[in-house]
Amino acid sequence: MKRFPMMLQLALILFCVMAVPTAILTWYSGAQILRNSKHAIAESSLAGLNASRNLNENALNIMSQYTIRLAGTHFFDRIRPYKTFAELNLNFDNVSSALAVHQDLLNLNKIGDGVYSSFFYLSDSDYVVSTDKGITRLDGYESIDWMQEALAERSGISGVWYPRKLDSGVHVVSYVLPLNRLSTTTRGTIVVNLRESQIENHLRSSETREQAYLLMESNGTIISHNDKSLLLKNGSEEPFIREIMDNGSSEGYAFRELENERLLYTWSRSKQFGWINVNIYSVNELMTKTHTLQRNIILLTAVIIFAGTVLTVFLATWLSKPARELVRTLRRHGNLGIEGKNEIAYLDAAFRRMQEEEDVLHNLLNVREQDARSLAVHNLLRGISLPQVAQIFPNPYFLVAIVSIDRYRKYVSNNNPETRSYHRYLLISNCDSLFTEGLHARCVYQGDGCFVIVINYGQAEYASEGAGIYAVLSEIRDKAAELLDHSVTIGVSSPTESSDTISDRVVEAMEVIKHRMIEGSGGITYWKEKDGGDKYIYPANSERRILNFLDKGDFDSIIKELDIIGGEIRSAEYISYDNILFIYHQLAGVTIKHLRENNVSTARIFAGRGNIYAALASIDTLDELEEYLREFYGEIVQYLVRTPDGANNYGERIITYINEHYRDEIVFEEMAKEIGISYSYMRKIVYERTGMSLIDYLNQLRIEKAKQLLVDSKLTIAQIAIEVGYYNVQSFNRFFRKFEGMPPSSYKAAKSRTM
Repeated sequence: MKRFPMMLQLALILFCVMAVPTAILTWYSGAQILRNSKHAIAESSLAGLNASRNLNENALNIMSQYTIRLAGTHFFDRIRPYKTFAELNLNFDNVSSALAVHQDLLNLNKIGDGVYSSFFYLSDSDYVVSTDKGITRLDGYESIDWMQEALAERSGISGVWYPRKLDSGVHVVSYVLPLNRLSTTTRGTIVVNLRESQIENHLRSSETREQAYLLMESNGTIISHNDKSLLLKNGSEEPFIREIMDNGSSEGYAFRELENERLLYTWSRSKQFGWINVNIYSVNELMTKTHTLQRNIILLTAVIIFAGTVLTVFLATWLSKPARELVRTLRRHGNLGIEGKNEIAYLDAAFRRMQEEEDVLHNLLNVREQDARSLAVHNLLRGISLPQVAQIFPNPYFLVAIVSIDRYRKYVSNNNPETRSYHRYLLISNCDSLFTEGLHARCVYQGDGCFVIVINYGQAEYASEGAGIYAVLSEIRDKAAELLDHSVTIGVSSPTESSDTISDRVVEAMEVIKHRMIEGSGGITYWKEKDGGDKYIYPANSERRILNFLDKGDFDSIIKELDIIGGEIRSAEYISYDNILFIYHQLAGVTIKHLRENNVSTARIFAGRGNIYAALASIDTLDELEEYLREFYGEIVQYLVRTPDGANNYGERIITYINEHYRDEIVFEEMAKEIGISYSYMRKIVYERTGMSLIDYLNQLRIEKAKQLLVDSKLTIAQIAIEVGYYNVQSFNRFFRKFEGMPPSSYKAAKSRTM
């Protein structure tokens, strides 16, 4: 495979990914279609067979019902006295009675299609009345001995259907019905001969594709068959018919193979007659459409695979183009000694060669990084002690100093990233060079404007309590202010004798940096252990006084109270950075809450100030915090001074607004925002001022304007409704009737009469 071109490999992969699943899917779907189609067609054929059976049974039932209805009448009583043909022909009245019976039988023949003939035989007589030979002697008519055999299986008072062949050679199914003794005293039998061909029409009305059909009695006698030579023969001798007869199910289907042809047998048993209906189909003919669909699917799959092959070649060429161009470039610019391989193998070998060279370079860089000062310091800050640490820091004692840029957000806004990167380089270089030979120090940048200096010193410096270290840190502070054009604060941790605890000392130095909140920026502060008994302070009394002064608009008293809070913080023996932020956050939050409770729009006061709490958290010193709070309360007092009348002033503004905009569709929530108060407060002011709700006041104002227009103008009521702010007459009429007790038209008419 390594010698085949990459494009060919890629094309083969894409082809397999596309063609193999498509072929499998086509095969599986085709098999499922065939399997499901066979059973679906079998179910459909069985349903057709049942429909045909029901049609045939309904036709037979109709014929039998009319025959029974005729037998229940007294039509046959007319010839009851005449037992012989001679008596029947004795006079005209006797013949007329026989002819009336003959006419009834003719009418019976017309009831259903396919009736060949019918006749009536009076018991113990020597003649029959028939529709095919008229009134004739019994010895001149076909034998009726078969009726005893037919009636042998009769149960109840209904008749029986009996298949037979007439002397004329016509196959019929005869309905044999003896007269009921309960309905008439006449003894005789009515026989209706229905053509077998009519039953065939019924059975084949719903199915046109069967290869063969048969209708047989429960004993196997064939009543109807497409092969007329098999009529009245034993159907169990036909292939697979015995199997159907022995099957106890009322209906079903089965696939069988006969003489290399696959056949579908469907059968259904009649509960009423006990007959068995069987249809035989050629599966190949039934599956013609399914096979055509399967062939179409295979053809479509072949087209898809062909189109996919073309697309695969195109994609393979397009996707492999960058790799082929890269290989050509590599071969043109350097000889890697790789021949007789395709692009993938060539690139693999080339990248392996490059990886080996990179590994060599990487190992060299790792050796140099391990000797670099910054790597050692970073490892120490992460709590990782490398063997090189003892060489870089040979002395027993360590200190960690954090150099933090004051007001770092302001510094970032004043300097672009390139300038800040250059400042970091200068500061780190100067820090390393300022320490004397007895002190081993390394400086790295930690992020967010903080530089970490790990200082390693000996016993002499430890004995002098770090006087030399303080001098160097002071020089670093001054140098940083010169380089950055910005002040810095330095926090120094407690000493340690183990390099493993350097990371803990970094935490201490960072905590010390927070003390510039009280100490101020630009200083050098050392770590001191906190007394665990210090209390968490909060000036609750000052908070209440500030809110009272705020309600009076006494800004000077607020400033004095802020100074008192600042004095308490500065005079505390120890107060944490978190405690200070909590005090000022709480003051700001309580003030905003107080303003909102008094329905003062804080959004208008502090628009453009941004997130107050985030601004407080970004401030470095207590002085800056106090200055921020002074501006904070100053803006509030100025805003309250501009709106001195409170609710009265709001009331005037609300009434004025409604008077100016009553024609418009007023959204009261938006109106409250525009005025600068809450919607609930606005509703309260209007109710106290007018004694009614906002909606009622607006509608009353509109109705008053409408009354003037009804009297003074020639506008129509619809025009007046639009003029005063109603966009349909129905609303205008409803509110006018509410406030005036009458519709606008009545009011206008009343005013016209008085004038």
